[in-house]
Amino acid sequence: MSAPPVCNAMTVDVEDYFHVSALAAAAPRERWADFESRVVPNTVRLLDLFDEHRVRTTCFVLGWVADRHPELVRLIAARGHEVGSHGYWHQLVYDLTATEFRDDVRRSRLLLQDLSGQPVDGYRAPSFSITRRSLWALDVLIDVGYTYDSSIFPVRHDRYGIPDAPRHPYRMRRPAGVITEVPPATLRVAGQNVPVAGGGYFRLLPYAWHRLGFRRINAGEQKPAVFYLHPWEVDPTQPRLSAGLLSRVRHYTNLHRTEPRLRRLLDDASFGTVREMLTRLGGLPWASLDARQVTDDQAPLRES
Repeated sequence: MSAPPVCNAMTVDVEDYFHVSALAAAAPRERWADFESRVVPNTVRLLDLFDEHRVRTTCFVLGWVADRHPELVRLIAARGHEVGSHGYWHQLVYDLTATEFRDDVRRSRLLLQDLSGQPVDGYRAPSFSITRRSLWALDVLIDVGYTYDSSIFPVRHDRYGIPDAPRHPYRMRRPAGVITEVPPATLRVAGQNVPVAGGGYFRLLPYAWHRLGFRRINAGEQKPAVFYLHPWEVDPTQPRLSAGLLSRVRHYTNLHRTEPRLRRLLDDASFGTVREMLTRLGGLPWASLDARQVTDDQAPLRES
């Protein structure tokens, strides 16, 4: 009997185009209400696509969006998707105090649980902004009630990343308790981790790279991969905001290619929610990012 397909995790960071950190100067928080909101139709467009492919996802919903569009959170849950938290204000974690961060993630979690009618176990930081200098945030997440985080990207980037962090899901013992980390997908190439996780990488790099990456991770490494995207990435006609050249390239390039590429990926790989992926995994290894190593006191990651 052949082994069942690896259950990768499809994730959506539910935010609007004017929430993007790189565009913050053009869209400050006090002006958000002035911009045309497109998050509801763009998210519904994704939900319809996932329905076509019978895929359930994890939607990390921004609290600000949930407050203004509660029907969207209810729709996500009603269609069978997992609801996670993207925080409330889309602020970079390393720019916050521990108290500010606690208030933000607690407010978001309580709101999303009330609207969705389901436990909110997972969190993803805006712009993957839990880095080595903001690992304290993991203890706050544990205290508030989250059981897993998907914010530590094991890559080098000017805004985020811990390049020597483990590439696959693992558990950490923190002063506040235990939390599971669910990193976005990467390939190991020439001693470096290279993203195959989605977002801007999905639009800027050839589709063949992502297809190869998922095949190598699933078949070669026999591990699941975590993919992410945003609703605004299937909206080529969204309003253009002023920003620096690098930010404009990252945000606006190839928006018209996201949806057709996503359709191909949904045909090429098997996906579910983060909760489903973690349930199907066997024993997770332990890691200490402070010590920069993974211990072997648990069985390696395998599909159960």
